Amino acid sequence: MKTRTTETLVGAFVLLGFGALFFLALKAANLGNFSTAPTYTLSARFDNIGGLKVRAPVRSAGVTVGRVTGITLDNKTFQGVVSMDIRNDFQFPKDSSAKILTSGLLGDQYIGLEPGASEANLAAGATIKQTQSALVLESLIGQMLFSKAAEAGSEAGATK
Repeated sequence: MKTRTTETLVGAFVLLGFGALFFLALKAANLGNFSTAPTYTLSARFDNIGGLKVRAPVRSAGVTVGRVTGITLDNKTFQGVVSMDIRNDFQFPKDSSAKILTSGLLGDQYIGLEPGASEANLAAGATIKQTQSALVLESLIGQMLFSKAAEAGSEAGATK
């Protein structure tokens, strides 16, 4: 009888472990919330989307208000076009801006929406005009190294 109780407890513990792994896998794939709230679609154009991925969160003031639903390249302007679904209970003014931001120093990227001051709101299917592309860490490091090399070169030329 005691072995049966032990086996049942071990089985329950293993099932709990599988449940925890399943939960972590959903969170890692950005599928953790299965919201069925009604949404409307917005789009925005960026010169560089960095490492932004489909299903990345769209946040305003740190609150998740939607998800990225698609990323394409415009063949004429060669800009990244990001489509996002925003929950209907969040309406943003027409002059709102969108930025691609990073969670922490090397974290995942997300879209940050900053509301404007316009009285009229963005309609379903509208395009956000004011955007700021992602900061690419490699580009920033390259610019810093290039400027340091230029400084060193000008100092060497000045001492001759």
